[in-house]
Amino acid sequence: MQLSEPPRPPKLHTLVTNTKQPLIAIVDDDESVCRAIKRLVRSLGMTAETYVNSLEFVDLIEALPSFQPDCVVLDVQMASLSGIEVQTRIRSARGPIPVIFITAHDDRVARERALSGGAVAFLRKPFTDVLLIRTLNAALGRAEPEENPIDPVCSD
Repeated sequence: MQLSEPPRPPKLHTLVTNTKQPLIAIVDDDESVCRAIKRLVRSLGMTAETYVNSLEFVDLIEALPSFQPDCVVLDVQMASLSGIEVQTRIRSARGPIPVIFITAHDDRVARERALSGGAVAFLRKPFTDVLLIRTLNAALGRAEPEENPIDPVCSD
């Protein structure tokens, strides 16, 4: 008597996608801006953490290697460190992390420094939710192929 092998289940060919929620760090000394952007980011299924003190944010980035935001939304003008200084320190500590600058005061020199430092975009306040969502998607590499590329210097 010969024993036969039990039937094997069919192989499943499924694509496993990354289910990790992106972490977006929002750094702005205006708490109401932080709250509004955090609400929007969370409505997109992403995790958001807010920081109203730019120096504390940089200290966290430099001291805690396990803290790895996928993107940083960064105000240009803040009390302790400017957004440009924060961007420089992030790049020194961690290398390139996508940064989206937001500002109420468009300054050509700051804009050029931000973009030459690798910023994804430089958005002038007020901007629409749609613009920020498109910019976040571009920063995270989630932009739809048929979508027009974002202009790195935008306002609505």
